[in-house]
Order: sequence, then C-alpha cells, then structure tokens
Amino acid sequence: MSFSQLSLSIFEKATRDYHLTDDVDAIMNNPFPEKSIEYYLYLKNWIDAVQWHLEDIIRNPLIDPVEALKIKRRIDASNQNRTDLVELIDSYFLDQYKDVEIKENATINTETPAWAVDRLSILILKIYHMEQEVKRTDSDAGHINNCRNKLDTLLVQRTDLSTALDQLLNDIQSGNKYMKLYKQMKMYNDPALNPVLYSKK
Repeated sequence: MSFSQLSLSIFEKATRDYHLTDDVDAIMNNPFPEKSIEYYLYLKNWIDAVQWHLEDIIRNPLIDPVEALKIKRRIDASNQNRTDLVELIDSYFLDQYKDVEIKENATINTETPAWAVDRLSILILKIYHMEQEVKRTDSDAGHINNCRNKLDTLLVQRTDLSTALDQLLNDIQSGNKYMKLYKQMKMYNDPALNPVLYSKK
C-alpha cells in the first residue's frame, strides 16, 4: 500500500467517525497505536474536521459576538495544533529517509510531503461534504448538478494529489529530491512576536 493509499483510508475513516456525532466537542476515539504514523494521520483529519465545522458555526450571522470570539480563539489554537502536527509528520519522513544518499543533481520541492498530506486530509473533507450536498432532497436540480460537477473535480484532484505525493516520496527515497523541515513560525500566536500582545506587557 502506498503512503497516499494509507492516508486516504485513514482520513476517510476519521471523517466518517467524526460525522457519527457531528459534534465539535465530541471525544476522539483514535483506534491506532499512540505515536504511530497511523495515529497521527487520524488525529490530523479529526482536527481538520472539527475546525471545518467551527468555521461553519462562526459564519452564522446570528451568532452571539462573545461566543464568536470564543470560537475564533479555538480556531486559532486548532490552526497551531494543525501546523505542529504537520511538522511532526514531516519529522517522520525525515527519519524514514535519513540514510538516503542524495544525488548531486537532486532538487528540493516547493512543499514538504506532510503539507501535501495536509491538503489531502482537507480534500477528503471537501469530498465528504460535497457528497452530502449532492444527496440533499431540499435543493433544486441546479444546485445538485452544480455540486455534482464540483464533486467530479474534487475526485480528480484526489487522484492527482495522491499521485503527486507518492511520486514525491519516491523521489526522496531515490535521492532525486531532498527535503528540509521549515518551521512555520506563526507569529500571531506568539506573545513575543505579535506586537499587539507584547505591547500590552
């Protein structure tokens, strides 16, 4: 099984599991051994699923402003957790390929493998929710057809992104490409880097 196939199967399971309750406060029941790559992939999609729905909730035009601020803070924390987890998955790849002899003409990719994994996780959520739109019985034919066309595009993207991820990993494994782990260094969450925060000290 390729890494993209493994990721897809776990992302699809996590997405289904989340929607059993469809509750942003539901307790995650990760079925994989803790600290395994499977565990982190499941956790990654669960974080994405919760954040997806928090983003829906906060767009309610009737939401209480105090509640909206709480959700915004929660989304900020989720974004940080998501970034930290992507970097952890990249550390897994760095360890996997640490003994590969990099070829003299090797090139670096525009994104690391884990950021492609991140995009794949979110893509699975897009596919799930677009499928729900196609199945709606309270919408007109125009909406359904529009969503079906979008779903077809998303399914092509899933194939293309999966192929690109596996090709990147194969290129790294063969020494034709190499990877570096750049920390995202998000500044808005850091009280030492966000001027609004450090000016209040």
